[in-house]
Amino acid sequence: MIKIIGSVFILMFSFGIVSAQNAEGVKRIAEVKKQLLVSKKDTNKVLLIVDLCTAYQWSNSDSLDHYSKKGMELAAKLNFPKGEVRILNSKGISLAFLGDIPQALNILFKALRLAEKNNFPLETAVCLNTIGGCYFFMGDRAKSIDYIKRAQAINEKVNHSAKDIYWKIYISFWLGTEYMETNKLDSAEIFFQKAYDNAFAPAYTDLYNIRPTILMYFGQLYSQKGDYEKAFSNLYQAIKTFNKYNDPIGTADASTFIARLFKEKNIPDSVLYYAKKGLDASLKYGYQRGTLNNSKILAEYFEQLDPKQALYYLKIKFAANDSLYGAGKIQELQKTISEEQLNEQQIQEEQLEKQNRLKQNGFLAGLAVLVIIAFILFRNNQQRKKVNTVLQLEKAKVESTLSELKSTQAQLIQSEKLASLGELTAGIAHEIQNPLNFVNNFSEVSAELVQEIKEERQKPKEIQDESLVNEIFNDISQNLEKITLHGKRASSIVSGMLEHSRTSTGERVLTDINKLADEYLRLAFHGLRAKDKDFNAILETLFDENLPKIAVIPQDMGRVLLNLINNAFWAVNERSKKGETDYDPKVIISTQLKANSQLLIAIKDNGTGMSEATKAKIFQPFFTTKPTGQGTGLGLSLAYDIVTKGHGGTIEVETKEGEGSEFNIKLPIV
Repeated sequence: MIKIIGSVFILMFSFGIVSAQNAEGVKRIAEVKKQLLVSKKDTNKVLLIVDLCTAYQWSNSDSLDHYSKKGMELAAKLNFPKGEVRILNSKGISLAFLGDIPQALNILFKALRLAEKNNFPLETAVCLNTIGGCYFFMGDRAKSIDYIKRAQAINEKVNHSAKDIYWKIYISFWLGTEYMETNKLDSAEIFFQKAYDNAFAPAYTDLYNIRPTILMYFGQLYSQKGDYEKAFSNLYQAIKTFNKYNDPIGTADASTFIARLFKEKNIPDSVLYYAKKGLDASLKYGYQRGTLNNSKILAEYFEQLDPKQALYYLKIKFAANDSLYGAGKIQELQKTISEEQLNEQQIQEEQLEKQNRLKQNGFLAGLAVLVIIAFILFRNNQQRKKVNTVLQLEKAKVESTLSELKSTQAQLIQSEKLASLGELTAGIAHEIQNPLNFVNNFSEVSAELVQEIKEERQKPKEIQDESLVNEIFNDISQNLEKITLHGKRASSIVSGMLEHSRTSTGERVLTDINKLADEYLRLAFHGLRAKDKDFNAILETLFDENLPKIAVIPQDMGRVLLNLINNAFWAVNERSKKGETDYDPKVIISTQLKANSQLLIAIKDNGTGMSEATKAKIFQPFFTTKPTGQGTGLGLSLAYDIVTKGHGGTIEVETKEGEGSEFNIKLPIV
């Protein structure tokens, strides 16, 4: 897979000025400097300096240092933290571009804390996203995705101006890249197309410096899809545009991509040409990642042809690699990350201390109120009867409130039971559709056969084909048998639905547990698939064929199975969203006859699992690990009561965080 390794930074957090590496950028910088000379020492002047820092972050670190220092001093003097955040972000991007990830993260974490402290949503999202980019280059995909998702959640609530459209494009590109890394190419193409539509929209005429990057991404995507004609077409157009606007970073990365593509197609002359082109652009501007990738291609190219040349390019490669990932950089990186973790811990401790202080003050205030009340009661002993009357009224209110709470709790429990019916509706609709389709199809065919008989009977008797008529009658008879069969299947599904929705009488019935578990597994799966078409999982059943029927309350035991199966599906779905490679979501249901006259039902998944702290609370009423609005916290509590109190059994859970869970139900065989 050809990985995007550099130009993704080109899209990071630009506040509207083009790069200093092309003619448009030079012209714009001259205009900004002219405005800077006549501008007053106010926030507008800070924003002009921000524009200069953004322009120089790709091409001139000395100029960036000069203006960033000047801008930070003025922003601090004016108490303008937004300007400080933006300048720090430009510094962080420049350092990351130059290969100094530890120092980049150090500055970006500082910018993030400042943005969060002052409640700047756009700047907070930008800092989170840039930090995510740094972790992406470090190969830490988990942290990268975590920061990007945090940025995306904030970004969706921000109203973007025309200047900030870069940010919206970058989000689409990043998500597309993440999908491409996990080989979800169709999803990647959707997000790349969103970025393309924004960048090439008529309203944004100044985005010409981003457009070739979009073409380069599409070239990479088409190469992974095997459409080499489109891949080469997009990459040629990208390189041509990068050259036109004198963009060495884009030229270096696009050259890397097309050189690798030529290598796949075994066209060595073109490999040599584009790898040298990319290396020259990288060395000219100190672009270490471009230097590393293009020198690696050249070293491999000359490995058999010219060992001396191969050694030359290997030295360049090792030097670039050491600059990016040497031992010193690793130590600095570990130090930076450790310091940030300590800062986060300190912030959390301060917040906890603040909460405790508020609680303590509240307690003292309450205590003071109680002392005053006691004093008043003591001084007004003559009014004891009146006070008693008031207390009686308060008691009545408390009892009324308690009664309302009990009623509300009963309603919540009933809602949880009825919710299972709603969850099954989609699955039942899917199940009942198949037999209904068969009934309709065989009915239509039978109608056509009856028409054929009528036509045959209308012929003169001497030319009527009785064998054909008999054959048609046989076909109609077979169709009617199939209509009856599938009609009974539909009736069985409807009966099952009515049985589930019917209020339990508490009467136990001899029940085939294997059949009950299999039915609820299929209905729950189809119900979830109807709500989320992207969801999928491997379903496996390991049923003991020698299992006897046991006396249970079918409606109640069905609710238990449905709840546990839905929880298993939720857990594997959450884990699959994390983008783990080689992860296949799986749910297994098994039954077994135990030696001690017990029947075991096990529901196992390889989902997110639970911590020991969570495991200790899962059967408590109203406790849930699901997001707000996705769980009431009553499901497992009700399941526990049904199994233990209603059927005299036990329900236990075995789990490991990050690996999965297994719920074991043991029922006595009566």
